[in-house]
Amino acid sequence: MNLSATEAVGAVRATGRRRWVRQIAAAAMIVLFAAELALGWPSLSAALGQLKAPHPGWLAAAVVAELAAMGAYARMQHTLLRSAGLRVPLYRNVALAYAAHSLNETLPGGPAFSTSFNYQQMRRFGATPAVASWCIALSGILSTTALAIVAAVGALASDGAPQWYSLACLAVIIALIVVGAQRISSHPAMVDSSARSVLAWLNRIRSRPAEQGLECIRSFVSQLGAARLTPGRGIAAAVFAVLNWGLDAACLWMCVRAVSDDPINATQLLLAFCAGMAAGTITIVPGGLGIIDSALILGLVAGGLATATAIAAVVLYRIISFGFIIGVGWLSWLVMRRRHRPLPHGHGTTSKP
Repeated sequence: MNLSATEAVGAVRATGRRRWVRQIAAAAMIVLFAAELALGWPSLSAALGQLKAPHPGWLAAAVVAELAAMGAYARMQHTLLRSAGLRVPLYRNVALAYAAHSLNETLPGGPAFSTSFNYQQMRRFGATPAVASWCIALSGILSTTALAIVAAVGALASDGAPQWYSLACLAVIIALIVVGAQRISSHPAMVDSSARSVLAWLNRIRSRPAEQGLECIRSFVSQLGAARLTPGRGIAAAVFAVLNWGLDAACLWMCVRAVSDDPINATQLLLAFCAGMAAGTITIVPGGLGIIDSALILGLVAGGLATATAIAAVVLYRIISFGFIIGVGWLSWLVMRRRHRPLPHGHGTTSKP
């Protein structure tokens, strides 16, 4: 009797602590967003002054292109999960793509939060730890390589430095990634000898038995046997990764058309887009605020646009690709968090996935 009462009191205290943690986290998020808005407001207000009423048709097309870009990324991960035998409804992958993207773009250290959230949700989808890690890692590799391919296409089309063999090398790289992932997932035992050698070396440094931890690694690697990435699905995932970036660049082009009738070389726009996205990967500022925008504006001006037109186009593009998409992503995150919120004591732990 006393033990049950003690457990009940402990459960109530634990629930109270979790409630306080959630409230503190929510308050911290509000403060963070307020600080980001305050810091970026001078630049944002000045840029908005350059934005006139955009053409509604091109504006709608830009929104559709950005939604399609997010859908392509979700389909890439959906394809990889299907190769592991997971029949996850596509809408859940789409919701995960939006939520993880918002975490990645708006939080300091966003990639870590995004990766952790991706992993948790894929585990709820039914993926093993190995399959979830494999899917996240392969998604990142395919996405990065796809951006390089898009940049190479732009450089080739504009008679830039890269030659045809550069594009061929990138195509070979992405093919090797797909084939290598397929081989490892189909024959996980092929990495056993390498894992044994590396583990023995590490254990020697740590003064531990040579095979300590080997069974854990074998168990993890054996789970990859569930991931049967066929060449067809591997190619499909790669195509979706390229479409993700290509449709995002199309959104930028449509934003230019929405604010001006001035012509711009499509290849120059593509290069400006790739430069902006590359600049965003080396900044610690959430969303690459100021860094991506500056790179895009400079690239568009170099492509022949007037400065005022370039600023207006980039502001509109960022409103769609950052403001609108991030807003949808945070709504998705809230819905997903609510769906898996811990239930009151005595009613289980989490809702069904």
